[in-house]
Amino acid sequence: MLTIIPDLPDHIFGVRASGEVTKDDLQQVLLPGLEKQSEQYKEIYYLLVLETDVQNFTAGAWIQDLIAGIKHLTEWKKIAIVTDQQAVEKFTDIFSYISPGEAKGYKLSELPIAIGWLSHKA
Repeated sequence: MLTIIPDLPDHIFGVRASGEVTKDDLQQVLLPGLEKQSEQYKEIYYLLVLETDVQNFTAGAWIQDLIAGIKHLTEWKKIAIVTDQQAVEKFTDIFSYISPGEAKGYKLSELPIAIGWLSHKA
């Protein structure tokens, strides 16, 4: 399930992933949120708090995620992935080298630090 994280600075769109994440979650929560950020700010500062294993994302969810990434390719400014899954955190740091924006991985205990990093516009 994806839920929007409330009380973030306006230019940051954040979601929390828990349990199983499906294609419908991405179509009903993630894609509309990214679209709104894109229309309003012309750039995307994105926070994902990953409280579930990446294996809990269905194949349809991964396809929708890929579509969103490509659709907004030039608008990504900063992406913070917050998780205690070390492999995901390391992948996020490596992904920063090939993505148009910056990407950083943080531990769940570092959520306030991740929000602080996203708060500063690139």
